[in-house]
Amino acid sequence: MSIPANLKYTKDHEWVSIEGDVATVGITHFAQKELGDIVYVEVETLDQTLSKDEVFGTVEAVKTVSDLFLPLTGEIIAFNEDLESAPETVNSDPYGAGWMIKIKIADASEIDSLLSDEAYKDLIGA
Repeated sequence: MSIPANLKYTKDHEWVSIEGDVATVGITHFAQKELGDIVYVEVETLDQTLSKDEVFGTVEAVKTVSDLFLPLTGEIIAFNEDLESAPETVNSDPYGAGWMIKIKIADASEIDSLLSDEAYKDLIGA
């Protein structure tokens, strides 16, 4: 199972890529595999500032709907609009074209609470 070493992770199976004060967020390969075929990604929090662990959207698969939790406090500055017409991209390329949102990080100290790739592997038993 692919778990890129250059990313940070959450216990809720989201990945985070940090460049300066902007974080890109998506769900992990493990999460998309558990959900199955993704048919819809909804993010109605664009341009809003939310706290860490608040729900920023939902991902809908054939059999379930799952909340998406913000890994870091900040303003949601971008949504991957390509997912509106091709939500299955989250299944086929979860760490690339399947990204979901970008956040302007409000509190950089929260980055320390994210999991390393090794800690995430331990969490999922990989």
